[in-house]
Amino acid sequence: MNEQAVTGRPVRRQEIQIGVTGRSLAGILSLPETPRGIVVFAHGSGSSRLSPRNQAVARRLEVDRFATLLMDLLEPAEERDRSYVFDVELLARRLLAATEWLAAEPATRLLPVGYFGASTGAAAALIAAARQGERVRAVVSRGGRPDLAGPWLPAVVSPTLLIVGGADHQVIELNQAALAELRCVKQLVIIPGAGHLFEEPGALERVADLAADWFAGHLPAPPRA
Repeated sequence: MNEQAVTGRPVRRQEIQIGVTGRSLAGILSLPETPRGIVVFAHGSGSSRLSPRNQAVARRLEVDRFATLLMDLLEPAEERDRSYVFDVELLARRLLAATEWLAAEPATRLLPVGYFGASTGAAAALIAAARQGERVRAVVSRGGRPDLAGPWLPAVVSPTLLIVGGADHQVIELNQAALAELRCVKQLVIIPGAGHLFEEPGALERVADLAADWFAGHLPAPPRA
C-alpha cells in the first residue's frame, strides 16, 4: 500500500485481487483519510480498472473523501469476447462479489456504498443495486446503457443519476427509455455538445462534479466503528 495525495490529503492505494467463481479479478482500492463512503466502478465495453476516464472520475471523488474501487469485471481473455462484454447479468454478479468483499474488509465494511457505471457497466450496476435494495445508496451512469438492465429497472430503489452527452443521440433515447422505467429518485442530465466518451474540453470534469454531488447528497455518513 502506498501513499499519494489528492489536494493535500493522503490517499492510500492498494492493488487487490477479488476471488469470483474460481477467478481472481484485479482491482485498485483507494482510501482517503476518514472516507465518507465508497464508490465501486463498473466498467463496460471491455474496459478495465485502468480506464483513464473512470480513473479521472475516481480522483475527483477522492477530493470529496470518497473511497473508490476500480476493478476488472472481466479477465483479459473474456474482454476479447463481445458476448462477455454484453453479459450484464455476469457483470452484475461480479459486482455483487466485489461488494461482498468490501463488506468483509475492516477498512470498508462500515462505509455506505455507491455504484458508478459506464457503458454496459451501468446496466450491471443497476441490476446489482436492484438485487441489494437499500444497501446500495446511489447509482451514477456515465454514457451508460441502463436500458440493458431491462426488467430489473422498476426494482431499483437506489437514487439514480444518468449522465449522457448531448451529441450521443442514440444513447440519449435509450437513457430516456430507461428513466421512464425507474421508480426510484432519478435524474437524467445531458451535457451539451459532449460525445459518448466525453472527450470534449470540460465534459469529463462536468461528469465528475455531477457524480460527486450525487453521491454527497445520497450517501449517508458512515456509522462509527
